[in-house]
Amino acid sequence: MKDQAGREGREGREGHESCKGYEGYEKLKVDRAADGVLRIVISEPRRRNAVDVTGHRELAEIWRQVDRDDDVRAVVIRGEGEAFSAGGDLSMIEEMTRDHATRMRIFAEARDIVYNVLNCSKPVVSAIQGPAVGAGLAVALLADISVAGRSAKIIDGHTRLGVAAGDHAAIVWPLLCGLAKAKYHLLLCEPVTGEQAEAMGLVSVCVDDDRVHEKALEIAARLAEGSAEAIRLTKYSLNNWLRLAGPSFDASLAMEFLGFTGPDAAEGVRALRDKRPPRFT
Repeated sequence: MKDQAGREGREGREGHESCKGYEGYEKLKVDRAADGVLRIVISEPRRRNAVDVTGHRELAEIWRQVDRDDDVRAVVIRGEGEAFSAGGDLSMIEEMTRDHATRMRIFAEARDIVYNVLNCSKPVVSAIQGPAVGAGLAVALLADISVAGRSAKIIDGHTRLGVAAGDHAAIVWPLLCGLAKAKYHLLLCEPVTGEQAEAMGLVSVCVDDDRVHEKALEIAARLAEGSAEAIRLTKYSLNNWLRLAGPSFDASLAMEFLGFTGPDAAEGVRALRDKRPPRFT
């Protein structure tokens, strides 16, 4: 199993074609990595897998399809190349600050990304290498088992952008690493390495950077060999802890998107484009 997972991980870094039934995705590559294991790759390598309008929509939609796919018993989610995801595309964020219809559409998708991962009956394993930010980070940390490279760089950058820490942050960070650590990292946008993330309980497993994809596939293969019913129902039961936080998540998401209507978000985008600290008033 380990040898097979290692071979699949090396092949994944070289790219692969979408498998039958998943051909319609533009920013996600999908293949059958092993028996019963579906691999989803966030694919925008020229921009370190930053999530644009299309990628954001697809990250919200694919989990419903996976849930209906009887051939899938476990899922691996990763980024193409040496990054998981560098966050949201700035053009998409700028459009959100200007246009109400765009803002409401992305709001609905951000909600669906979180709830669709939680409600997908198939166990999800994330392979976190390099930067993990934004919508990609939401999926990485909401996965049932998360595997991070030692030098992976996890950043929740909401407050640096000038908006509240919404999407996944309120629903999962306090439960995983405690309220004190969650406040420290979410208020300050303080980065977390993969090694630090494992120590504080933010990720499940930390391995050397060159073993991230191999280890994630190894875990997914073990899940695929187990009792699908037992694993599915255990996931559902455990995720009730996150469902209890649903009202907090809904409120935080609304506060985040309210922030996109204000001046701080516009300044946050300008600062990122200019590669300088933001000057909030």
